[in-house]
Amino acid sequence: MTTLARKAVDWLDERVGIREAFRENATEYRVPRNINVFYSLGTVLLVLFGLQFLTGILLLAHYVPHPDQAFDSVKRIVNEVPYGWLARNLHAVGSNLAIVVLLLHMLSVIFMGSYKKPRELTWLSGFILFNLGLALCLTGYLLPWSQLSFWATTVSTEAAGSVPVIGEYLVRIARGAPTVGGATLGRFFALHVVVLPLGLLAIIGAHLMLVRRIGISRPPFGKPGEVVKKGVHEDHPDGIPFFPNYVAEEIAVVSFVLAGLFAIAVFSPEVFIPADALEPADPFNTPAHIKPEWYFLWAYQTLKIMPTEFIGLAVQGAFMTFLALLPFVDRKAERHPFRRPLFLSLFVGIIALFIGISVWGHYS
Repeated sequence: MTTLARKAVDWLDERVGIREAFRENATEYRVPRNINVFYSLGTVLLVLFGLQFLTGILLLAHYVPHPDQAFDSVKRIVNEVPYGWLARNLHAVGSNLAIVVLLLHMLSVIFMGSYKKPRELTWLSGFILFNLGLALCLTGYLLPWSQLSFWATTVSTEAAGSVPVIGEYLVRIARGAPTVGGATLGRFFALHVVVLPLGLLAIIGAHLMLVRRIGISRPPFGKPGEVVKKGVHEDHPDGIPFFPNYVAEEIAVVSFVLAGLFAIAVFSPEVFIPADALEPADPFNTPAHIKPEWYFLWAYQTLKIMPTEFIGLAVQGAFMTFLALLPFVDRKAERHPFRRPLFLSLFVGIIALFIGISVWGHYS
């Protein structure tokens, strides 16, 4: 450390005690010795969200949220702005990858029983984060004003119309008009760049505070380590230091994910940016086989196979409510999945069902 940097650190340390804070939260903070790679997914998400904010700001400098100019502004970003194509591809691919990591993170928490007491609020904040991530993807999907995004948004907002009595009102709230148009683009733009990011930042802060306050849960696999409770906080005195030991592992996982993200964004962006996303929206030409993004296919197909769309929405709502209240439903202390045969059967069966319904929705 240079003399100037040391003086700057000394100056800050006298006022805010950064050295003590670093020791308490890094070098002296211990995590379970048998911690596994799935615990790094939270850090991966933080990095992906940060990249989404950065690329979103770069795109915002050139994007025009108007039905007559939105598609052309995206086209100009990709073809004329230096490295605009990279920012756009990273933002589009990164949003999909963030949903993949969110799903893996939630599934690993469920599988290892990390949602159980005393981490009910940690689970609830994570569940809210998951839904905010889906909402960000839904609102951002319309902004390029392409043929795919226009009609996919039309299909997704129509579902609210099946709710008895207030269905039509809900559709108008979502669209700002009877049909998808300029008002819808304005609403989705405001939600995507202001309202939802602010909510996401607030919930991320609350989630991290809860994780730090309660402590990292010990994995139910491998040799159990010592756990010392101080109130609700769990310490792991025989664990490994968070810094540099565990941070090095997290950097490796983050680097692997970012390498995959950049590889797809540079060499195969068509995986998440299909041909229909490269055509301007045409409200008078309904394309065949328009479907929502892959993470909404299960909901899309559920609406199709149920007797009515309202029943489909009710089933989805019931499942999401059950998922949110999971820590309050499953109150047994046992966390090892192989000692919970009923849980393991339901876990595998529900994942297989969701994959099957999504594949069905893709090919139907």
